[in-house]
Amino acid sequence: MGRPRKVTPEFESTARPVVRTVKKVLSKEELLTSIRLSIKCKNETQKKLINTIKDNDITICTGPAGTGKTFLSCYESINQLKNNNLINKIVIVKSVTTLKNEEIGFLKGSLEEKMEPFVYSFIKNFEKIIGLDLTNKLKGENIIEVLPIAYMRGINIDNAVVIIDEVQNISIDNIRTILTRLGENSKMILLGDINQIDMKYKKDSALEFLINNFKNTSNIGLIEFNNSEIIRHPLIIKIEEVFNNYDKSNNVSKANIPKPPKGRIIKEGGENIWLRKLKIFFKRTFK
Repeated sequence: MGRPRKVTPEFESTARPVVRTVKKVLSKEELLTSIRLSIKCKNETQKKLINTIKDNDITICTGPAGTGKTFLSCYESINQLKNNNLINKIVIVKSVTTLKNEEIGFLKGSLEEKMEPFVYSFIKNFEKIIGLDLTNKLKGENIIEVLPIAYMRGINIDNAVVIIDEVQNISIDNIRTILTRLGENSKMILLGDINQIDMKYKKDSALEFLINNFKNTSNIGLIEFNNSEIIRHPLIIKIEEVFNNYDKSNNVSKANIPKPPKGRIIKEGGENIWLRKLKIFFKRTFK
C-alpha cells in the first residue's frame, strides 16, 4: 500500500478579499458647505472690484494682463454661489476668437470638450481657489457651466453669476445679445483688455463702447486697472510699456502716410471724370 495522495483544489487563491468602499455623493448644499474661501487683495483697485461685483448687477472690468481680473471674478462668483441664496450657478461666456494667425481648426467632441481650450484660464483659477476635486464636482453638477456666444440668443439666465471674458473681441451686436440675457437675481461680470483686440476691425470691439456708454449708469459698475497694478510678474509691466509705445508710434506713422484725394480720377485734359459725367447728365435731362 502506497502513501495516501494529498488532495488539493484545482485552483488555490491567495488573494485577499476585496473590500469595496462606496464614495458618498455630496449634495449641492454639502458641496458648497465644504468650500473654504480666503483672499487678500493686493491693492485698492482689487478691493474695489470685489465690492463692485457685490453691489452691482453688471460689472465692467478692464485692464492689462496680470492685474488679477479673472482670478478675482472667479473668487467672487464662488463667494456669491456659496453665500448668496439667490445664486445657484456660474456661467462662463467666452469669445472663441483665437490669437492672430493661430487658428486651431475644427474641434471634435461635445460642447464642453470644444470649449475647454477657451475656458482653460477660468478652470485653472477655480482650481487655485477651491481645488481640483471641488472644481470637477461643480462642473459635473453643471453648477459651473460654459456657453459659447452662439448659444446665448433666445435664453434668459436667472439666478447666476455670468462671467463674460475677452470682451474686446466681442462685437457690439453680440454684446447687446449677451447683456439682454441678464435674468432675475443674476449678475454679469465683463472682462477685457483694450490693448489685446484680435478682431479684424478694432472699431467693432464692444469694450470701448461699453466703457463710453455705460460708465455712469446705475447698477452698472466700472473698474479700470492700469499698468502699475500688474501683480503677476514685475517684467509684465515693462512688457506692456514697450508694446504700448510700439502701438502708439505705429499708429502715428500710419496716420502720416498721405492718402490720395477722393474723387480725383483724371482723364486727358485734367477734367474730373465724375464732374464730366454730371455735366452730361444735366445736359441730357434739361435740354
